[in-house]
Amino acid sequence: MKAIEMIDLTKYYGKHQAVSDLTFSVEEGEVYGFIGPNGAGKSTTIRTLLNFIYPTNGSAKIFGKDIITESKEIKQEVGYLPSEVHYYENMKVKELLNYSASFYRKPTAKKRIQELSERLELDLNKRFEDLSFGNRKKVGIVQTLLHEPRILIMDEPTGGLDPLMQHTFFDLLLEEKKKGVTIFFSSHILSEVQKMCDRVAIIKEGRLIANDTIENLTKNQFKTVTILLEEGQKVDLGLDGIIQQEQIGHTLNILFRGDIHKLIHALSQESYRDVVIEEPSLDEIFMHFYETEPNGGTDK
Repeated sequence: MKAIEMIDLTKYYGKHQAVSDLTFSVEEGEVYGFIGPNGAGKSTTIRTLLNFIYPTNGSAKIFGKDIITESKEIKQEVGYLPSEVHYYENMKVKELLNYSASFYRKPTAKKRIQELSERLELDLNKRFEDLSFGNRKKVGIVQTLLHEPRILIMDEPTGGLDPLMQHTFFDLLLEEKKKGVTIFFSSHILSEVQKMCDRVAIIKEGRLIANDTIENLTKNQFKTVTILLEEGQKVDLGLDGIIQQEQIGHTLNILFRGDIHKLIHALSQESYRDVVIEEPSLDEIFMHFYETEPNGGTDK
C-alpha cells in the first residue's frame, strides 16, 4: 500500500504559487526525505497533506484515505512534528502530553510518554513557557510518537536539539523504522537525509525536480574527480558529462555525470600527479540540481 500518494497537488496563496503539480508517492515502511531550501514549498506540502490548508488543485491520500474527506481518520494514524513547537504556555509538560494522548485510542500512551521522556531527558513537571527551544522540540517529539502512529511526518525535526540529543532522536526513528512505520521528513540538512532515507525528493520553487533513491543519486549518476596537477599544468578532458569544473591552484575538481568508462579513458590520455574518483555527497548533488535543472520533474 502507498503510505502517501499525491497527484498534481497544487497550492496558491492568492496569486503566489507555493507548490505546483506535485506527483509522487511514498511506500509504506519507507523513510522518505523531502528536501529544498527555505521557501521551496516543503512546509506548504506538509500542511496540505495534514489538511491544515486546502489544496488549490490536485489530490492526495494517506494510506488510501483522502486528505480532505477522511482527515479525521487519517489523524489517528499520523504523528506530526512541526518545525516550531507551540502549545499552551501555562500548562505543565505532563498536562500537555496527557491532553494530547486523550485524542487517541491508545491505552499505552501514558506509559509511552514516560518512556520517551526518560530517553529524551525531558522534565515532565516543568511549565511549557519555561522550556528552551530544544526542550520544546523534545515535547513535540514525545507528542509525535506517544500514540504509536503508522506514519511520521516531520518538518525540520532536529532544529534546536544538541548533537547528543540528535543522536538519541535518530535512534528513536530507526526503532520506528524497524517496526514498519513510514517516515516522511522535510529537511535542509542534507547529511540527515543521506543518513536516514531510502529515497529523496528535491523540490525547487514548489516543483519536483528529482525523485530517486539515495543510492542512485549518489552512486549511479555522479562522480567527483579530484586531479592533482603539476606546476603550471592545465587539463581539459573535453568530455561530455562534465557538469562542474573548477581549478584551485594545483587541484582540478570535477563533478561528472555519465559513463564512468569514458571518464577513465579520458583520464588515461592525460598526465598528472594523482587522481581520486569518489561518490559525491548528497550536498553536491543537491547543489547541481538547484543550479542547473529546470523546474519540473516526474515520479520514479
